[in-house]
Amino acid sequence: MHASNVTAVPRAGGIASTALCADAYVLAVAGPGRISALSWQAAQPVSAAPDWARDLPAAWSDAERLYTLAPDLTVFDPGGGGRTARLMERAELDTFELAWSDDFDGVRANLLALGDRLGEAGRAEAAIADLDARLDALAARTERRGMRPRVLYLSASGGSAGAGTYIDAAIAAAGGINVMARDGISGWTRSDPETFLTVETDIVLTSFFTDGFRSTFNHGVHHAAYRHLLEDAARVDIPAGDWPCAGPRLIDAAERIADALDAWAGTP
Repeated sequence: MHASNVTAVPRAGGIASTALCADAYVLAVAGPGRISALSWQAAQPVSAAPDWARDLPAAWSDAERLYTLAPDLTVFDPGGGGRTARLMERAELDTFELAWSDDFDGVRANLLALGDRLGEAGRAEAAIADLDARLDALAARTERRGMRPRVLYLSASGGSAGAGTYIDAAIAAAGGINVMARDGISGWTRSDPETFLTVETDIVLTSFFTDGFRSTFNHGVHHAAYRHLLEDAARVDIPAGDWPCAGPRLIDAAERIADALDAWAGTP
């Protein structure tokens, strides 16, 4: 279907999500009866979607597919709408694109914005209240622990995450010290075996090692330079579905990290 030929598409109803991050927000704000489709990744190990949602029709950022689904609202990841969103709007199908976020403030803002768009402000506010209560509980655990263990995130590609990433936000909320951020590194880093040969850490976080996508770039899984980290330090694997982005389940990742910090520190 060419852009010049786009006409109004009759709506089938419901909410469609086109990617993992959008899935997490839609599931947090909308009930089962309102969701008509989740992303093509929802049935895969990288997703934390509940069982009932894994059998929903699959959506992705493709106008033809979304014309077929014809939802009342399509939710895109940050930056994920693009030309597809413009074509859908020309076909009089509504869209919503999440804002980019790397911290819990951004999670709150996206929940409120999506809740308002869906007429689900109450559900969004309840999700934020739960998030805030759990962050307060993590702060109390950090105080009881009385120490801040050093934490390193190692991606399956052999990179890491410094300051200004949602990984850093989760580590900080859990009460750990992100060694990359401590050493002045910002953003996401690429594979650098020499750096990891000398880094000192108490706990190594991994994710997407077993439940992510197989890739020739999975140096963190296979490269000998990373073995000392994976074998010598305490390792905690965070389910990929907890943090495909800075989403509503980022707090779940932070709590898993806090559990690891408590175990390392011997805190009951």
